[in-house]
Amino acid sequence: MEKINLTAYKDPKSPISEAYRTIRTNIQFAGVDKPLKVIIVTSATPNEGKSTVIASLAIVMAQAGRKVLLADCDFRNPTQHKLFGLANRGLTNFVATGEPIENIKQQVGQENLEVIPSGPVPPNPSEILTSQKMAGLLEKLKGNYDYILLDTPPILPVTDASALSAKVDGVLMVVASNAVSPSEAKLAKTRLELAGAHIIGCVLNKVEIAPHGYGYGKYGGYGYGNYGYYYYYGHEDGQGPTEHHHHHEGEQNKETEKA
Repeated sequence: MEKINLTAYKDPKSPISEAYRTIRTNIQFAGVDKPLKVIIVTSATPNEGKSTVIASLAIVMAQAGRKVLLADCDFRNPTQHKLFGLANRGLTNFVATGEPIENIKQQVGQENLEVIPSGPVPPNPSEILTSQKMAGLLEKLKGNYDYILLDTPPILPVTDASALSAKVDGVLMVVASNAVSPSEAKLAKTRLELAGAHIIGCVLNKVEIAPHGYGYGKYGGYGYGNYGYYYYYGHEDGQGPTEHHHHHEGEQNKETEKA
């Protein structure tokens, strides 16, 4: 489907797509003891690229044969319908008017992936997100998918993500390099922990990398250039996190949206 302008879909062999596949693999390992089926992807502040990250992660999970549902729960600044070229008919239609859930799940041209847009912006986003109707919907959908990915608002400006975080299996934080201070990132993490969230990891986005040593041809740096995704996954018992990194072409960073 030409409407999907995401590297993970258009160029599955690219370094950035490989980076998302590594995130996918680490999530699978993180769920060895307790499967991670419903996962929130959020950020500390707006404009860190969380909506692009979750959309790309949904695509690579679907490409691996997993049945995936991506739901846009960022009712304040909905983005997924734009990324996938869909009509914005979705969750708020279900909650407010009782629209059947089958009517709002939309095919996007990627096998194994369905998307539920946010729907029209409501006057009470937090109340809808934490409503019994929303909780019942997630419980009902669990049996139909391997993964349900929820794109939620950023943590610091509003309480939506924190309020929902304890009701899901895990939370993945996106942090934009040089856009968020360490204190802001720590405060966001603390708010999630106080809410009872299970933080499974962090994606450090928009990282500028100086080209170095081992590389591929003219680009000079491992992974073709100046931008990258760094990510680490949670650890217990005082052990340090396992770190992974992949870089990608500088021009690819343009796909990171402002959400």
